[in-house]
Amino acid sequence: MTDDWRAFASPDWPAFAGADWLARVMAADVPDRRHAKQGRDIGRWTLTAGDRTLVVYLKRHFELPRRHTWLARLFPSRSYSPGWQEFEHLKWAAAQGLPVPAVHAAGESRRGPLRSFLVVEELHGMLALHELIPLAAERLAPRDFEAWKRGLVVELARLTRELHRRRAAHQDLYLCHFYARVSDIAVTPTPWAGRVVMIDFHRLLRSPLFATRFYVKDLAQLLFSTDGVTGVTLRDVLRFWCAYRRAGPDWPTPPAGLRRVVRWKAAQYRRHNRKLAGVSP
Repeated sequence: MTDDWRAFASPDWPAFAGADWLARVMAADVPDRRHAKQGRDIGRWTLTAGDRTLVVYLKRHFELPRRHTWLARLFPSRSYSPGWQEFEHLKWAAAQGLPVPAVHAAGESRRGPLRSFLVVEELHGMLALHELIPLAAERLAPRDFEAWKRGLVVELARLTRELHRRRAAHQDLYLCHFYARVSDIAVTPTPWAGRVVMIDFHRLLRSPLFATRFYVKDLAQLLFSTDGVTGVTLRDVLRFWCAYRRAGPDWPTPPAGLRRVVRWKAAQYRRHNRKLAGVSP
């Protein structure tokens, strides 16, 4: 913590980023895989300390709505910046035993315009599932691919249900926000537990109010995100649903109509996506 920033750093972060890392983070030029828009950017940052190398992804928010700045000043114990909010969400998820990337640093400005950043470790050797599943379909024999995929689908259902039974909703639960190791294509992991990592927790919602509404959104987003992914079949969707219903004994069985509502919501996402792309229904 400084007078100007509320900040967190892992024990080894200053060794990689330097003693002045707080100032360096916001000023650093990070062109590798950089994506920028609307006052924010994200990029891949490679740092060294002696013979050690650390690869991280740096998310920065340089411009935020003015009302967030005033809210942060009026209620300093709460967070109104995306970087610090996601840091707190990742910390909560890790404490719940959910697999998430390691956080090396995070910060939120306390004076002047509200700004924030988050530094998470790269998931080395891993791919998002919308890329990994087609790769597995290409490399594995059909029978091996089905066996490989079966365990993966059950693990996705378990992780989703573990989140929901804690009265939490991801709100960006797309296939691209689950990662697994490329090396796991060569084997059929038994079990899959602990081999899939979840990312992008900025919009995590924890509230018992209207919980089912947000669970529907999560499930519909995940269903929608499987569209066009090579290797994903209707059987996989049904297997996921059966596993989701069975998992999480501490949470009541989903209502019978939930699956129908999820399908309707996913169809809404498809229509909206076609509209944005200028494609006629």
